[in-house]
Amino acid sequence: MSDKNRLVYSTDRGRIKEEPPSERRHQGDGYVRIQRETKGRKGKGVTCVRGVEGTDSELKLLLAELKKRCGCGGALKDGVIEIQGDKRDEIKLLLESKNYKVKLAGG
Repeated sequence: MSDKNRLVYSTDRGRIKEEPPSERRHQGDGYVRIQRETKGRKGKGVTCVRGVEGTDSELKLLLAELKKRCGCGGALKDGVIEIQGDKRDEIKLLLESKNYKVKLAGG
């Protein structure tokens, strides 16, 4: 059922309480891959971090720490952490200090 067709009120039961979405757990293969991407962003480069294991809330905490360390914005999309700009070296140092196995992917 899509979000547009969800039932909000029913005459026989009254207001329907919406269940909060359950938190997803993201799996990795043991390596965190850091890649710079510009595709679909009008030439603006972002650094994508893939393969970090954890729940959405754990990834959001890591995202906040990366944004603070790099001094820029970012987002979490489907388990992929996106940091604005080319910050691969700074991200690699931070993740290696947290005992992640890190690979620089792409060019």
